[in-house]
Amino acid sequence: MNRTKKKKLPVGIENFEEIRREGFYYVDKTFLIRDLLDNWGKVNLFTRPRRFGKSLNMSMLHAFFEYGADTSLFEGLKIAEEKELCRKYMGNFPVLSISLKSVNGFDFDSARSLLASVIGNEALRFETLLQNSVRLTDTEKERYRQLISLSTGSQEFSMSLPVLMGSLKTLSGLLEKHYGQKVILLIDEYDVPLSKAEENGYYEEMVLLIRNLFEQGLKTNNSLHFAVLTGCLRISKESIFTGLNNVKILSVTDVRFDEYFGFTDREVREMLEYYEISEAGEEVKAWYDGYLFGKARVYCPWDVISYCDERIYDPSLSPKSYWSNTSSNSIIRRLLEKATAVTRNEIERLIAGESITKEIRQDLTYREIYDSVENVWSILFTTGYLTLDAAPPRDPRFLNLRIPNEEIRSIFLEQIQAWAQAVVRYDLPKLEEFCNAFKEGDAARAEELFSSYLSRTISIRDTAVQKGLKENFYHGFLLGLLRYKEDWLILSNRESGEGYGDILIELDPEQIGIVIELKYAPKDQFDQACRIALEQIRRKDYTSRLREDGMKKILKYAIACHYKKCRILLERQPESDS
Repeated sequence: MNRTKKKKLPVGIENFEEIRREGFYYVDKTFLIRDLLDNWGKVNLFTRPRRFGKSLNMSMLHAFFEYGADTSLFEGLKIAEEKELCRKYMGNFPVLSISLKSVNGFDFDSARSLLASVIGNEALRFETLLQNSVRLTDTEKERYRQLISLSTGSQEFSMSLPVLMGSLKTLSGLLEKHYGQKVILLIDEYDVPLSKAEENGYYEEMVLLIRNLFEQGLKTNNSLHFAVLTGCLRISKESIFTGLNNVKILSVTDVRFDEYFGFTDREVREMLEYYEISEAGEEVKAWYDGYLFGKARVYCPWDVISYCDERIYDPSLSPKSYWSNTSSNSIIRRLLEKATAVTRNEIERLIAGESITKEIRQDLTYREIYDSVENVWSILFTTGYLTLDAAPPRDPRFLNLRIPNEEIRSIFLEQIQAWAQAVVRYDLPKLEEFCNAFKEGDAARAEELFSSYLSRTISIRDTAVQKGLKENFYHGFLLGLLRYKEDWLILSNRESGEGYGDILIELDPEQIGIVIELKYAPKDQFDQACRIALEQIRRKDYTSRLREDGMKKILKYAIACHYKKCRILLERQPESDS
């Protein structure tokens, strides 16, 4: 592929103008503008998981509507076909556009200061209100100065709490009077300040601030043409939308606008073809597709773009998880910590590719999220760890949920590993005994203890999970247990001989080396799988590195796992150089 003639991929770029000006690849979502104008409510709230293009769409709306819009940014895009719509709306509105994703203070004062900074910096874009506005009175100009003034000797905005609460309404009114046109208000990641407030213990104070800010900016604001908000959760009306009865909520279950957040199968196939990597289509689909928004099946854009960006330079690259690096996975740990036997069974079914039926609340407050395990299911759904199953529910109050793809399944497996290891570490004497069993060549005791650990955790059923993920799960679980021994040098998938041994262990000063090869196999094939593993150790000389590092006694173990059972086999005659 001649990469110099291809457009760059916009990894991590959420600015529409930058993507268009700098020649990045853009998946055209501009008909969102048309549909929004055809169906808009006074206040439109889009809730989608993170990394599904919310911020880029908000940037696109900003670029389209704001006075002085550069029409060239939209040349060749679908919305340009709507000539009358563009004539009437493009570049004809004052636009207030803020993102609250950075309002994440450790206490209320710092969060309040960050919020003031977001709104103050947006207000600074309109300094023309002071410089050459003949329509504003001196009193109105003073109200504007309150929004942009800095504290003495500081770079922090000095607006008082009442001024901050009324800031969006105040700025809207000033802009309407100056331009003679009502304002479009865009608020991205509206729920982040509440999430951070709950985490850091100032939730009630932040709820009061955001509630007043929104009520004045969105409900009693006569200068508002319409508003668009985006976020991850649909926050309960009893929380910040008290008194706001003009909010049109467009969640992942709504068929309206269902294709505008996420990439469709056609859009992904076109991208892969453009970059001449169509052969990766099935892998990309298995790993990053599977989300059902309304009636549209969509891929996670962040994953597709990130993978394609690497794949075009490395044709051998296998799919991996990109989403987990951008979002906290603690919600899965919370589910595991609260899990009953029934919940653990449900998680096993999900990992196996089945669906489960749950009553989902989409209007939780952040304070309620962890009140019950059922609320955790709701958050897993709204944040994208689970998605709708295509099969319609029998009762509309309940939703059929499933894991969308291999990436999310791998995240579940990683979190289960970490949780299970934490549970095991509550019994340190038994864990000590387990590790020493490998050192002492006691395969039977190691097998007994490992089986008991597996029986207490969430295991992998022999269905939808790829074999590689299954082996990685048991490998990671075992590795975490053995690393309890801090004085052991433990190497995972390190080169030795003619390949990469699963686990290599060096014990100094005993000069004992341990090599472990792990297989996933049906229970009735445990013995055969172990023999194959031992033969692989011998054939590829996995003990080579241990011998080079001076290990005198070397123990070779084969382990076969399936569901909650395992077999551990030690080669009968340990290898020795002495």
